[in-house]
Formats: sequence, structure tokens, C-alpha cells
Amino acid sequence: MKIKPRSIEKTILKAIKTFPAVVLTGPRQSGKTTVFKKLFSNTHAFVSLEDPDIRVRAKSDPRAFLKQYPPPVVIDEIQYVPELLSYIKSKIDQNRKPGQWLITGSQNFVLMPNVTESLAGRAAVLSLLPFSLAERADSGDSAKSISEWLAKGGENKRFKDSKSNHSLEEIMLRGFYPEVASNKRVDRQLWCGSYITTYLERDVRNLSNIGDLSQFERFLIACAIRTGQILNISELARDIGISVPTAKRWLSILTTGYQIYLLYPYYKNIGKRVIKSPKIYFNDIALCSYLLGYSDSKTIMNGPGYGHLFETMIVSDFLKRYLNFGKKPSMYYFRSKDGLEVDLVLEENGKIYLFEIKSAKTITLKHASCLLKLKKQFKNEFGFGALITGTDDSFSLNENILNLSWKSLLT
Repeated sequence: MKIKPRSIEKTILKAIKTFPAVVLTGPRQSGKTTVFKKLFSNTHAFVSLEDPDIRVRAKSDPRAFLKQYPPPVVIDEIQYVPELLSYIKSKIDQNRKPGQWLITGSQNFVLMPNVTESLAGRAAVLSLLPFSLAERADSGDSAKSISEWLAKGGENKRFKDSKSNHSLEEIMLRGFYPEVASNKRVDRQLWCGSYITTYLERDVRNLSNIGDLSQFERFLIACAIRTGQILNISELARDIGISVPTAKRWLSILTTGYQIYLLYPYYKNIGKRVIKSPKIYFNDIALCSYLLGYSDSKTIMNGPGYGHLFETMIVSDFLKRYLNFGKKPSMYYFRSKDGLEVDLVLEENGKIYLFEIKSAKTITLKHASCLLKLKKQFKNEFGFGALITGTDDSFSLNENILNLSWKSLLT
């Protein structure tokens, strides 16, 4: 299987020039190990703590373990022995040479407290989600950061669409995890089912004291049903038959485990952003559609939840662009008291960029009514606005209002 270029590679190569350690986190099977092996197989030793024998040695005698695997080294799956990070800190303090310690970890819930405590100021911490649209289309090495992408839109207002033959139906069905997205011989149903079982048995059970995994799986399905919608956590808890505090704890497990993303509303008062209800998005549409019971592309494309799945795909792609370039996401949604609503708000360099996400293939100016009204409301803060749609081509709808085909995100 051909290894596709990943956008985060440039960020990693930049980080190792100044940081003694680089920690790459993300969900299982997102490609963390593959990226490090591709970039550093000739310069760094490699050791995986997923191997039970190696894990026992690392736990029982961490100093001897680190002596056996001196830097430069890639330590894979550090979440199995997080206490190693304290010993790595001591090694770094003895020699702060950049790029010597490359570390991967899947369980952010367990890993990050140890990283922030032990490697603060010593490590660049990056996150790798499954493929972006550009990476899936073999354009990951030429993808632009959000800042560059917005600047290009503001200057030119014309986006060249990808001429690739990538099918939206196929993308919606197979999603973005490298193995199932790249290899059509992999059975999508079997892969998704196995992934969810592994996630529940290995990650969730390790992360939290959850006795009834079947109830947690029902919670996972309930979240999939709500993807692309404003989250009512009391309703969610009631539907599953759990308490609101339990629902909040389980939601935290899913967010820190990179399975879902919560998009908060935009307010000029920053304090209000974190106390209002977020919208919930799955980070991979294949897993989400599998949980919803969709088994083929026709049922997905014609199903009642297709619009929310399309929106989920687009929002997730913007999130990946931020993370791939080592940036904190500056993403929100907007809903006013008088009913104005925009799916995605980006805040960049003092400007506000507004995006409505529509799965429709026939787009007219009426679809941009909220964008036109909010353009007046934001006045000088307004950068530009766009519809991101299921159309095959991009075109201008009005001054500063574009229709962007989903294909424009492939490059």
C-alpha cells in the first residue's frame, strides 16, 4: 500500500529543529507510527511499548530500558508506560539537543497530564487525526494552512477545483482512517466493527472505570445520531438512562480520545463561548455512518442524516488543517437570538470568516441569506463568506460570497 504524504510532516520537521522531544498524539490507526517511521527510520531507533515483553522491562526498570534504547529514538505507544516520561525529562535536562526523543501516544486522557507535567517546555505536542481531504487525494504535502487558505480566498476569490476522480460517495462510505480509506480490499463493515470493539475494550476500559461497555456503546451511537447538531446533554443522558454527570464524563472520554469534537458558539465575549451548548461532530464519517447502520454509499447519500454527515466531514477537515500545522483551532458556530445561523466561523488575524455547509448540488443566492445578513452585522471585521457545498464547481454568488465545491478542499 502506497504511503500518502501527510501535511503534518513539515510541522514535525520544523519542531525537531528546536525541541528536544516531539510528542505525537491521536486516535488509534491515524498514522502516527507510519509518519515517524517514514521520516526517521534512518536516523532514529524504534521501540514499541505495545509489545508486552518490552512494556514489562520498561515498567520494572525504566533507567535500564532507556539505557538500552538511547536517543535518538522513537518510543511508540507511550500511554502504556506513562511514568517513563519523568525519566525522559531527566535525560533531556542533561542534554537538550533537539530532535532526540520522538514519542507517540493514543490515549490522550491518560497521556497528556504526564506530558504537561514532565515535558513542559521540552516537547512540541502535536495531534494527528485520520486523513484530511487533501491527504486522501495525495495532496497532503501541498496543502495550505488555514491562514494561507483564507488569505488566498481574500485576495483572489477564485478557487480552482480539484480535477481528481475522487468520489464523494466513496469518501462518505469509507471515511479517512488510512487503512480503510486507502485499501479498497479492506472490508469497511468488518474494519469499523473491529475498530469500535478494540476502542471499547482497550481504550475505554483503560481510561475509565466503566463496567457496562454495552451501555457506553449505546452512548456512542447516540452521539453519532446527533453529529452536526447542537448537543443537549440532559436529553442525551435521559435517552441512554444515565446521569448527566456520567454523560459529561463519557463525553470527555470521547473528546480526549479524539473520537468526537465539540464546536462551541461564537461570541465577542470570550467567556460566553465555553458556557453555551456546543455542536457535536464525529472525527470520522465512516465510523459515524457505521454506528448509524449505513452499510453502503447509496443508503448514506439518500439517508435522512446525509446533510449532517456532510457537515461533519467538512468541519472535521478544517479541524485537521489546524492540527496538521500545529495550530490551536479557532473554530466556532454562530446562532443569534433572531434566528441567524452559520455552521462555521473562523477567527483569524482580527477578521471573521463565515461558512455555511450545504450538501445540496443545486445552489442559489437564497442559500446565502444568513451570510449576507451577517456580513452587514460584522461590518469591518468581515473577511469573506462562503457556502461549502456538494456541487462539482466553485463560483461567485455575490460580492465577498462564494460557493465552494467540496472538491476545492482536496488540494
